[in-house]
Amino acid sequence: MTTGTGIPPYVIFRQALDAGDLPRIRSLAAAMPHISLQDALRICLLMRDHDGYDRAAVRWLGRFALEAGNVTIEDVQAAAAALDALPDRPDAAMERLAAVCARCGLAQ
Repeated sequence: MTTGTGIPPYVIFRQALDAGDLPRIRSLAAAMPHISLQDALRICLLMRDHDGYDRAAVRWLGRFALEAGNVTIEDVQAAAAALDALPDRPDAAMERLAAVCARCGLAQ
């Protein structure tokens, strides 16, 4: 599937994600059949100072719990704590999330 420009929708989505264009990301994501967990986490990072962050973070956490191969309650708790810290300490929170994802077999 391509857009009217001949560019695949995912390429346009990734360009918006790389540019941090949150309104465009939201519009494009709504039309996509699937957003990877990695891309969803990047969206959470961009949304950390906006309305809707809590909903996006909870949605990401639920997907993490379902999609990770060897997830434990401790992993879910660690990911939730990192998501809670993301608005105030994004660098440290993303490091913690990357570590939890790697431990659970998800490449981030």
